[in-house]
Amino acid sequence: MNDPILERGPDDPKKKELNPLLKLALELGPLLVFFFANARGESLIETWPALGSLGGPLFLATGLFMVATAISLSVSWLLTRSLPIMPLVSGVVVFVFGALTLWLQDEIFIKMKPTIVNTLFGTVLLGGLFFGRSLLGYVFDSAFRLDAEGWRKLTLRWGLFFFFLALANEVVWRNFSTDFWVAFKVWGIMPITLAFTFSQMPLIMRHALEDKPAE
Repeated sequence: MNDPILERGPDDPKKKELNPLLKLALELGPLLVFFFANARGESLIETWPALGSLGGPLFLATGLFMVATAISLSVSWLLTRSLPIMPLVSGVVVFVFGALTLWLQDEIFIKMKPTIVNTLFGTVLLGGLFFGRSLLGYVFDSAFRLDAEGWRKLTLRWGLFFFFLALANEVVWRNFSTDFWVAFKVWGIMPITLAFTFSQMPLIMRHALEDKPAE
């Protein structure tokens, strides 16, 4: 039987796991490429004039962001023969809105991408919770085991947090410069997310399940 295209469930013994540092690099790599290309866009275009056909620094960064995202997903596929669900969803939005950005030469589309992705993630998590299912296992890859109440509470908090990120992106891109938005996207969202993650540790500790002793 052929392996599924999408990653297996977190409790599936056949699921292939990536090294945590490699997984982090694959997730953050495209963002760092985006930031670097926007910050050094003019010098990159001066060095390779052909890149100027994409437009200014933000449009160049958008194009390279799309390429880096495709490479990240390809590496995940080559190593695990499956595609991670949440990066795949984010990647699809990157390709669609990135293509619109380059085609119409309108930076609004790429700026709206985090809003769309975070709103989608929040809707999926809260929607799954409404139907009695927690989908956080795909995010945390079974890094810990919780009881049913713990998963329900954590899913609710993460769902609301994704909506907060969507709102924060809307406030920043509509009220600040493009360079500020890019810096916030790369260097602001990550610390906020890490702070939120660590703030959930008391809940995780209260609802953690002990590992069963080996027979």
